Amino acid sequence: MTSVKSSGRCRFCHEELRHTFVDLGKTPLSNSYLATADLQRAEPTYPLHAYVCAACYLVQLEEFETPENIFSDYAYFSSYSETWLKHAETYARKMVERFGYAAASLVVEVASNDGYLLQNFKAKSIPVLGIEPARNVAAIAEAKGIPTVTKFFGEKTATELAQAGRRADLLLGNNVLAHVPDLNDFIEGLRILLQPTGAITMEFPHLLKLIEGNQFDTIYHEHFSYFSLTTVERVFAAHKLVLFDVEELPTHGGSLRIYARHAADVSKPILSSVNELRKKEAEAGITSLALYHSFSANVLETKRKLLEFLDGAKQAGKKIVGYGAPAKGNTLLNYCSIGMNYLDYTVDRSPHKQGRFLPGSRIPIAPPEKVKETKPDYLLILPWNLKDEIMGQMEGIREWGGKFVVPIPEVRVVG
Repeated sequence: MTSVKSSGRCRFCHEELRHTFVDLGKTPLSNSYLATADLQRAEPTYPLHAYVCAACYLVQLEEFETPENIFSDYAYFSSYSETWLKHAETYARKMVERFGYAAASLVVEVASNDGYLLQNFKAKSIPVLGIEPARNVAAIAEAKGIPTVTKFFGEKTATELAQAGRRADLLLGNNVLAHVPDLNDFIEGLRILLQPTGAITMEFPHLLKLIEGNQFDTIYHEHFSYFSLTTVERVFAAHKLVLFDVEELPTHGGSLRIYARHAADVSKPILSSVNELRKKEAEAGITSLALYHSFSANVLETKRKLLEFLDGAKQAGKKIVGYGAPAKGNTLLNYCSIGMNYLDYTVDRSPHKQGRFLPGSRIPIAPPEKVKETKPDYLLILPWNLKDEIMGQMEGIREWGGKFVVPIPEVRVVG
């Protein structure tokens, strides 16, 4: 493990950060898509340098830009992924079956995006409330009939809602925990907003899967922290919240869904799943710096193999385009210095991204229909976690001999 001059203190336990997890260079914000007029200006870039805390093993980035500047006007809309919509529908059904939520309950989602998930509870006549800081995204949810508070979540917002009698029976957040710079304020907010016998569920990429799958592109400035069960359990316990269940999910290359309750709530016993995964992480070395030490070398090898493939394809006269404009794709492209020297363009289903340009690489974003017009030899799938959905949508490229390229954990060509 590389030891460095302290970059500051851990956002959870406040120990000095002296150990590098991986250094991906300087990049722009991954969701700061460019308009044509922006191409004449230099983009601000920030060090994408992840550290691991030697005391609590929280992997984290320094905070260079405020959440207000990152998330107040946001380019990500959850409803453009069929896989994610299905995931949300399945989740809602499972929660109702398990906990019996009904018309007298309140389901609150933190970072509720465009209402993609809460709409499933609303359809069952269960009261819902979204909390979403991005005004443009919250407006879409409101148009769907999802009541939405347009604020950042933390102790202050939670206190306001609790005092107004809006404490949650189910309090959930999908892929928001990583986006929180003031971690303790956020978790304390969860405690305040939760009913005495309520349940919290949080989903986030599993740090162990990130390491094992070499998923370095999951690291970008909008993600401030990366969690193992071992660490997140410690964070919640510091705020008198107990994890009583955990599930391993296939989403985002391998995620966790944790279930939490108040420490004083004895109605939900701690299930064996928590101890089993904690033991699994310990056996993998999650509390040993040696596990983190190997990551940088694996990342560099993936970069070499991807560039080797792209160089060979271009030398053979092949045409390569991208599929998707996800934040993780921007980390991959910028770290590997992939621009229009390799990709002619990329496509994305979201009209909010079409006609714009990827940050850093400045690759133009087109509608998916352009692929059929230009008939590329290779389609590089940037949101590789959705590869099955994408290959199904774009299977027409096989008509002219086109092939898919999946870059993570290592380059794989699918005919």
